[in-house]
Amino acid sequence: MNVKTLSNCLSKPTCRMMRRYGVLRAIAITVLGLSGASVALPSMQAQAQEGAQTICVVVPHFKDEYWLSVGYGLQEEATEEGATLLFYESGGYHALQRQVSLMQTCLAKGADAILLGAVSADAPALLGAVEEASAEVPILALVNELHAPQLVASIGVDWREMGKAVGRFVAERHPEGTKTMRVGFVTGPEDSGWSPLLEGGLRVGLQGSSAKIVAVRRADTGLREQLREVEDLLTTQPDLDYLIGSAPAIEGAMGLAERLGRPFPKMIATYISHSVRRGLQSGKVMAVPFDDPVAQGRLGIRAALAAMGSESIADMAGPSIVLMDTQHPDVAAIPLSPASLVLAIE
Repeated sequence: MNVKTLSNCLSKPTCRMMRRYGVLRAIAITVLGLSGASVALPSMQAQAQEGAQTICVVVPHFKDEYWLSVGYGLQEEATEEGATLLFYESGGYHALQRQVSLMQTCLAKGADAILLGAVSADAPALLGAVEEASAEVPILALVNELHAPQLVASIGVDWREMGKAVGRFVAERHPEGTKTMRVGFVTGPEDSGWSPLLEGGLRVGLQGSSAKIVAVRRADTGLREQLREVEDLLTTQPDLDYLIGSAPAIEGAMGLAERLGRPFPKMIATYISHSVRRGLQSGKVMAVPFDDPVAQGRLGIRAALAAMGSESIADMAGPSIVLMDTQHPDVAAIPLSPASLVLAIE
């Protein structure tokens, strides 16, 4: 299995939207409301074949809809490949010790490989756990950046490029010399393996424009935590022109805007979710960089299986980033997990 070749295919929008999602796209359109049908996914353990490879998946949490789409891709690909999945969530980006302990749990459960959505890129305790576990099974980073030399591969996109895509979108509309645009930014924890990278990219993308970030708020990426930061930001910065935020932040902001019933900053999400997709379709959300989380899940399984077989795999594999705005022709067909998805979390 050549993961690099798979990655190249996934980087082409036409290939991504048509070939790989021949079936999934139809499911996504159904979930978008063109039909009342729902999709129920069976438990992976119920489908496991005797002697099947076991892949342990450890993520920060599934309360962010983005991770549900990653989980859907993982489960779909594992089903097709005949692999068994063990899903674990750490409990949030501040649950470092829980994630460290889950590495050993994966080994105790007989995992043949671990896909790790790290809660921190550099926490010594987590890096030590990765080093210890890597002596027994391949470890692959999933979505979030992790600075562990023992990783056999990283599956995801460059979060700096995600931020740049958002920054450039705003900068093109407000070149330097025009009226200053005040931007509020709500994002994830400062030590996570994606948020600081995204923020750095955003600031680079805004260079040479009249848009200025005047305030930043950071919190775990649950809806409640992110909404709290949005409310605080709007209270202290009532004259914002733009609100740029995580998917849960924008989800909360859309509901807040409806309740307040007054002029509200223009909203841009920094990554996709079901709520953000609905916001794009309704025009409430201006844009979002789309990094195909379902494809990342599928790639994670392929890379893990390749690593188990000692096959050559790319150091970094992931889809291309596509900036989706309300006018993009593929907005209605953005592939995400079915609304009825239930993952079998251990």
